[in-house]
Amino acid sequence: MSKRIVTFGEIMLRLAPNGYYRFFQNDQMQATFGGGEANVAVSLANFGMDAAYVTKLPGHAIGQAAVDALRYFGVDTSHIVRGGERVGIYYLEKGASQRGSVCIYDRAHSAIQEAQPGDFHWEAILDGADWFHFTGITPALGPNLVEICKQACQTAKAKGVKVSCDLNYRGKLWSRAEARAAMTELCRDVDVCISNEEDAKDVFGIEAEGTDITGGRLNKEGYQSVARQLAGRFGFEQVAITLRTSHSASDNDWAGMLYDGERCCFSKEYRLHIVDRVGGGDSFGGGLICALLNGKNTQEAIEFAAAASALKHSIEGDFNRVTLAEVEKLAGGDGSGRVQR
Repeated sequence: MSKRIVTFGEIMLRLAPNGYYRFFQNDQMQATFGGGEANVAVSLANFGMDAAYVTKLPGHAIGQAAVDALRYFGVDTSHIVRGGERVGIYYLEKGASQRGSVCIYDRAHSAIQEAQPGDFHWEAILDGADWFHFTGITPALGPNLVEICKQACQTAKAKGVKVSCDLNYRGKLWSRAEARAAMTELCRDVDVCISNEEDAKDVFGIEAEGTDITGGRLNKEGYQSVARQLAGRFGFEQVAITLRTSHSASDNDWAGMLYDGERCCFSKEYRLHIVDRVGGGDSFGGGLICALLNGKNTQEAIEFAAAASALKHSIEGDFNRVTLAEVEKLAGGDGSGRVQR
């Protein structure tokens, strides 16, 4: 019987110029949907897992289009609450070469941002679940969302459901002090923490030594200390850290590390030529959850997660449109990119 994963957060309408055009370089924009936890649910559904996504969306046509986008991939949308007036929007200008990508949010007063704890019946939502996943973006939407996330995590723990959280600090949504206060409380119920080279520092003040993020220099050994500090502070069973060396907006080196309480395992490093990096971290999270639920060991799990996210960087849109077999092939060492005939 397939393991069941429930994810919770905000799905937004993504409006992006075609290709690598700048905003309004022409008069067209591509309209798709995406959002941290929705991206994870889609990844898991594409891997053949039983994935459910929970949010609040308006009952109008745009809200329904977001639901339909998830249903297309086989994500269970039966626990999505309908109500409110707005679907959040984000505008994305994809960067290239030395020009970085730009995200502009228009999500104030969205249906999920104005949701209340009484909207979600977590006992029913998490019935039969094996895993619950959220990100630090969701509680950043407001004190009401902090409370909703707290209720979800506490219910999950009471039911014996594993909880994962991607710290995903967003400075445009809340301050470091607000993030630290909320996430310190929420992380007490988290079993698997996912972070990157900046989040642990921004949220908890835990920093890898000898790393210059903007200069493109990462000290992998420093992140072993970060993982151990995170696990020591909150009692996480596992800590995963994505390692991105950014040579430019177009070319990155990408790897991951997983700490299981005893040892740190690093994945192989991928040289990426990026098509679309948005959702890269979410695809890592989806890959990690899939691998751990399917019983992979620490090294196998981090190889699978890193391979899944490496492939995502080659795909337009937030969603990672790859199969289990494609990820296994890359994780197994075939990254040649040769034509398949």
